Amino acid sequence: MIGQYHVTALIPARGGSKRLPRKNVKLFCGKPLIAWTIEAAKYSQYIDSIVVSTDDVEIKTISENYGANVPFIRPDYLSNDTASSFDVIKHAIEELGIVSNKHLVILLQPTSPLRTTNNIDKALEVYLNKGAAGLVSVSKCEHSPLWANTLPESFLMADFLRPEVLGKRSQDLPNYYRLNGSIYIYNVLDLFKKSKIFFDENVYAFEIASEEAIDIDTKMDFLIAETIMQYKMNSKY
Repeated sequence: MIGQYHVTALIPARGGSKRLPRKNVKLFCGKPLIAWTIEAAKYSQYIDSIVVSTDDVEIKTISENYGANVPFIRPDYLSNDTASSFDVIKHAIEELGIVSNKHLVILLQPTSPLRTTNNIDKALEVYLNKGAAGLVSVSKCEHSPLWANTLPESFLMADFLRPEVLGKRSQDLPNYYRLNGSIYIYNVLDLFKKSKIFFDENVYAFEIASEEAIDIDTKMDFLIAETIMQYKMNSKY
């Protein structure tokens, strides 16, 4: 618990993946990818229960072996490419019977294996200290979006950069942040009232360093994340 809240970590992990098949069970530095998120949650001083929502028997078995609870199998209609994160959260909360303003859900994607227990606990502490309705993890953009634009079919660069950017160095530009998908924290009752993952005046950003917030979607993401993890393991980085 943290403050007055019971904290449920929800790890959504479907079996299908088009760009990197079976990525949630793929071995990552010697363990199934999903195991890294389960273990980060297990060492949290605030998380009371760890629940994996999956449609896949192998993911269920692996998750249980690493100490997570898999009390239901996610239905097919919530396991395709069109299912929203909110729909998956809503289904899990209803199955668990925790629709209450005394419950927090912290969504931890298994594709963010470099997220640490420290990230999780600090995020929950910020949520509590802010009196927030929600908290969402972000990272600084590696490159300013002010240096980016669409291109016409001719690929001409005319008007590619805004006038206010011309002649400026990258370090002179403001910092931009991106959602990284690593951590979402919401009061369960607020989620049900809004019926969506929401971003309003009482939802705060929580910054995670880019090297701890890689979201694995492709083979290249996997290779980069595994290289960073191996470096951290070997050097205590």
